[in-house]
Amino acid sequence: MGLMKTTTIDEIKVYANSQIEVCEKVEILDDGVAVSSSFHRHVVAPGDDYSQEDPKVQAICAAIQTSEVVAAYQAAQEANKLQVLTPEV
Repeated sequence: MGLMKTTTIDEIKVYANSQIEVCEKVEILDDGVAVSSSFHRHVVAPGDDYSQEDPKVQAICAAIQTSEVVAAYQAAQEANKLQVLTPEV
């Protein structure tokens, strides 16, 4: 059988601002026995393209990241950007 690499979804977290954090576990198997593993995390923000995500992540995004949620998230991002750019007097 030899070496084999597998990638699985280990954890999916949904945050209050509707961002979705995905944790993937990457394992190297030697004849079916795990010899190494690592984790990779990434975030899917409202408005991001999630068409290449795992089907479970796609389903959660479709349910949570509605057009209203995307608009509110983008407005909040713009407001935060303006706060950072505007010096305090």
